[in-house]
Amino acid sequence: MLKGIDPLLGPDLLATLRAMGHGDEIAIVDANYPAEAHAKRLVRMDGHDAPRLVDAVLSVMPLDTDVPQAAFRPCAFGDCARQESVFSEFEAAIAAREPGFSLVPIAGPGFYDRVRAAYAIVASGERRLYGNIILRKGVIRPEGDAA
Repeated sequence: MLKGIDPLLGPDLLATLRAMGHGDEIAIVDANYPAEAHAKRLVRMDGHDAPRLVDAVLSVMPLDTDVPQAAFRPCAFGDCARQESVFSEFEAAIAAREPGFSLVPIAGPGFYDRVRAAYAIVASGERRLYGNIILRKGVIRPEGDAA
């Protein structure tokens, strides 16, 4: 255990987050996603829901302010306007930890191609369909350095 670190962030996930550089992306995927087949680096977090993992990750990792969009979700059932409950929970975690960012839908194969290209995949125990998200890592600026 570490002071100030969410206990959900174990050594494997912390090491992965620390190793990522500015602009690298991490995907948190649901229990149905073929994470083992698609991951360059895989962190298993079975038994934990995806929104809780998003909150834990964003407690230590900034989103990228150098691009207009840094958080992405799939389009449920081919409908990018469809709002699944898991998407609302992702949005709440983003709003709490990284205000000002929106969750951007990416249609069909484009989302899954982006997951495959991610620096790492975190396989969650999320059972809801489309419980997947991609987060783009930003920078932590030196003290006193304006964005």
